Amino acid sequence: MKALLEIEHLTVKFATPKGWLTAISDVSLTMKPGETVCLVGESGSGKTITSKSVMRLIDYENGVIAGGEMKLNGVDLVRAPQKSMRTLRGKKMAMVFQEPMSAFDPVFTIGSQIIEVIVGHKMSNREKASERAVDLLRRVGIPEPELRMKQYPGELSGGMLQRAMIAMALACGPELLIADEPTTALDMTIQAQILQLLQELKSEFNMSILLITHDMGIAAEMADRIIVMYAGQVVEQATAVQLFEQPHHPYTQGLLRSVTTLDSDRGSKLFSIDGSIPNLFELPTGCRFHPRCPHATEKCVKESPPLLNVNDRLAACWYAEDIAEAELWLNPRTEGPVLSEKLIVRETSEAEPQIADHLFEIEGLKKYYPLGKSILSRHSSSIRAVDDVSFQIRKGETFGLVGESGSGKSTLGRVIMQLEKATAGKVSFAGQQLTDMKPSLLHEKRKEMQMIFQDPFGSMNPRWRVGDIIGEPLSIHTSLSAAEKKSRIEELLHVVGLNPSWHERFPHEFSGGQRQRIGIARAIALNPSFVLADEAVSALDVSVQAQIVNLMQELQQNLGLTYLFIAHGLHVVRHISNRIGVMYLGKLVEIADSEELFTHPSHHYTRALIASIPWPDPSRKRELTAISGEIPSPASPPSGCRFHTRCPAATVLCKNEQPELVEVEREHWVACHYPA
Repeated sequence: MKALLEIEHLTVKFATPKGWLTAISDVSLTMKPGETVCLVGESGSGKTITSKSVMRLIDYENGVIAGGEMKLNGVDLVRAPQKSMRTLRGKKMAMVFQEPMSAFDPVFTIGSQIIEVIVGHKMSNREKASERAVDLLRRVGIPEPELRMKQYPGELSGGMLQRAMIAMALACGPELLIADEPTTALDMTIQAQILQLLQELKSEFNMSILLITHDMGIAAEMADRIIVMYAGQVVEQATAVQLFEQPHHPYTQGLLRSVTTLDSDRGSKLFSIDGSIPNLFELPTGCRFHPRCPHATEKCVKESPPLLNVNDRLAACWYAEDIAEAELWLNPRTEGPVLSEKLIVRETSEAEPQIADHLFEIEGLKKYYPLGKSILSRHSSSIRAVDDVSFQIRKGETFGLVGESGSGKSTLGRVIMQLEKATAGKVSFAGQQLTDMKPSLLHEKRKEMQMIFQDPFGSMNPRWRVGDIIGEPLSIHTSLSAAEKKSRIEELLHVVGLNPSWHERFPHEFSGGQRQRIGIARAIALNPSFVLADEAVSALDVSVQAQIVNLMQELQQNLGLTYLFIAHGLHVVRHISNRIGVMYLGKLVEIADSEELFTHPSHHYTRALIASIPWPDPSRKRELTAISGEIPSPASPPSGCRFHTRCPAATVLCKNEQPELVEVEREHWVACHYPA
């Protein structure tokens, strides 16, 4: 079969103030019609640059193709002028971007932007283009498409915007669809819907999909072939089954072992690849992966391995065949000549915490945001972000909180921390009421309660040095001398695994994982007893995520910390949490021990969340189960059980009567009329 896309020895450079930066080197890949190829690797490995090079979007970002060939159905993409590329973009190939909000123009309606694509390619007149746009929005699962056509991007949820962008990409029936991390910012349930949609559309439109992701579970579910990239180069290329059964490159092995699954041993540390991806201006000699590789030799340091054909796949490693045959990556506790001590996952000896005293007691907590009077009603309405929530957090435990975006998790966390004032209800911390506490006393209590934020860069002043950022709580709450403060900052950097001498650097000089470590250092500076981690690992690569989770567990054991861990990555929540609470539209619908919740989920929403997790094993590929519809508006929640509009087991009782949170087993609470 003739290839649809052919890339041979592609090298891309960017003009920077420091000179030319080589972003990708000698990248080669082919795609057949109707094939799904996944590009995987950590952030900074060159996946997005490769996809933008195919579309020639790098031309607008000071990028140039310095070498190699690219052809789409025989058309030369390297030498084609931008006028020709504009014809190809949309008509022959289209792209779905990671961040849908930045891909749409906020001042034009969704409909006008889709119509513009169709008319711009002279596919039809405006009237027919409008009809096609409505059909496309309906096809990608957007309800009331005629209404959505007239809405602006800011009026649609993240999941709907992603669907609208897919509709726009399909407007002219492209042969190649490039999807750059299309589900990274989405909840598990919406992610399952989007992946299911892409699979259906691929068959319906007979498209090829180039899918970029750092989630190996998505790669296993979607890909026919997988290409692994590292520091701007391809290090392995194989079919999905080959790659997951027997990865040949040490980097691929590290990525697969970093994945947390429902089978992972919660008593063990998560595996993570040592170090971080190198700066493209300071690339190591020889094999680019050798500083992090447990099998590296003198040859790896001096000579760069080419992409060689090994066992019917391509791998750029001098010892690929030996490492794969040893199969030591499958059983890390087996000793062997090519296994380094660094690879051994050490068991933690600490037992699960016993039922302890309550550090936090939350009772009937509500947080409403008034919207004012609507046009149709004289009564003022409110967004019920948190609506009558009661639970306890025990000393020394990690309480996980999961649910889709809009379920009220982060708002609940902020109200518990008293960063926002509760509309009603009580929050007790170590036996003291926080909700009625005077500001001066609450200021003192803040030393005991700290927070790790989702976006570490956004939570730091970019003009401050790291030492000043970590030292800020010490300046506010202590009277340490300058020398004592500097000593404490260096000690904290050492504790979180960073070089103490880096306190003079600025936040932009660190990677995402390192910035999160700085955020953790700031959070533990005052020796708190409680830390709220709000989506603290959601934006990180799988290996960096494992490093941060291991660090948090180590600090918990050493410092006696209690965590409230908010996340939508269910695998990670299962690993780190002792108990988990599931939130839906402002209410807690299930609370149970972590293992109990995943082995015997009782609420239909919890079951749907777990069923939507992609499994990182092509041999166990299953139909992705997506919950129908999206989470309703908290301004007008459904009557009765709030999940009844999306629940497969809903009855008239569910519609009319709200279920209470009741104990169905010891320590297992569920708010459902018909628990599974």
